[in-house]
Amino acid sequence: MPAHRLKKEAPYLLFVLPAFLIYTTLTILPTLTTFLYSFTNYDGLSPHARFIGIMNYVKVMTTGNVVNSLKNSIVYGFVTPLLVTLLAIPLALVLNGRMRTRNMQRSIFFFPSVISALFVGYIWNFILSPSSQGLINGLLEKAGAKKLLLLADPHQAMGYLILVSVWCTVGWHACIYLANLQVIPTEYYEASYMDGAGPFNRFRHITLPMLAPAMTTSVMLLITGNLKAFDLPFALTNGGPGYVTTMITQTIITEGVSANRVGFASAMSFIFFVMIMIVTMVQLRVMRAREENLS
Repeated sequence: MPAHRLKKEAPYLLFVLPAFLIYTTLTILPTLTTFLYSFTNYDGLSPHARFIGIMNYVKVMTTGNVVNSLKNSIVYGFVTPLLVTLLAIPLALVLNGRMRTRNMQRSIFFFPSVISALFVGYIWNFILSPSSQGLINGLLEKAGAKKLLLLADPHQAMGYLILVSVWCTVGWHACIYLANLQVIPTEYYEASYMDGAGPFNRFRHITLPMLAPAMTTSVMLLITGNLKAFDLPFALTNGGPGYVTTMITQTIITEGVSANRVGFASAMSFIFFVMIMIVTMVQLRVMRAREENLS
C-alpha cells in the first residue's frame, strides 16, 4: 500500500484494530490451535503431545457414534430450516395484514425466540417426558389412558426435537420476512390487481421474488445455526434415546472434555468447521444466483 494512502486510511485502521485483535484472539488463534491439535494425541492434561499424522481424521470417519452424530446434525441442520421457511413466509403474510391485533400477534409469535434455548429444551422435556411426571403422560394417566413413549421412542425423538426447534424459531424468521414485506412497493400490487392477477399469481410473481434477499439471510442463519446446535438438543433429549439425537457438537464436547481425547475432538471440530464453511458458501452462491435471476 502506498505511503500516502496508508497515511490517509490510518485513522480508520486504528478503529478497526481493536476488533481485529479481539477476533484474532478469540477466533483465529483457537481455530489454528485446534487444527494443530488434530494431528496429535493431546489429552488436554499432559503438557506433551505426540504427532500422529492423520490418524485422528481416519478415526473420525470410521467411528460409528461419530458418523451417526454427524448424520444427525445434517438431518437436523437441513430439515429444520426447510420447515421454518415453509411456515415463516405464510406466517409473515398473515402478520402483515391489517388486523387490529396484529401487534399482539407479532409479539406472541416472536416471544419463543427470546427465551434461552436451554430453557425451552427443559420446558419441552417436561412436557414430552415419557415418565408419569411429564405433562402429557401425567394427564393421560389421570384420564386412565395408556402412556406414550414420546421422547423415549427412537423413531420419533428426532421429529419431536425438530418440531420444538421450529416452534421456537419460526416467529423470529417470520419477522425477517415481515420486515422485507413492508418495503415492497404497493405500486406492484396495484398494477397486478388492475391486470386481473389473483392472490396466488401476485404471491408468485411479486411477493416471492421480492422476498429473495430476506430468504438468503434467513436460510443462511438457519442452516449454520442448526448445524452447530448444542443447547436445545442437549436440554431436550441429551442425545437420546441411545444416540438417535446426539449432535456432532455434543460428541465433540464428550470426547474432548469427558474422555480427555482433545486431539480426536479437534479433528472432529475441524472437519465440522470445513463442512459448515462449504455449506455456507454453496448456499450463499445458490441463493444469490436466485436473487439475480428473479431481479
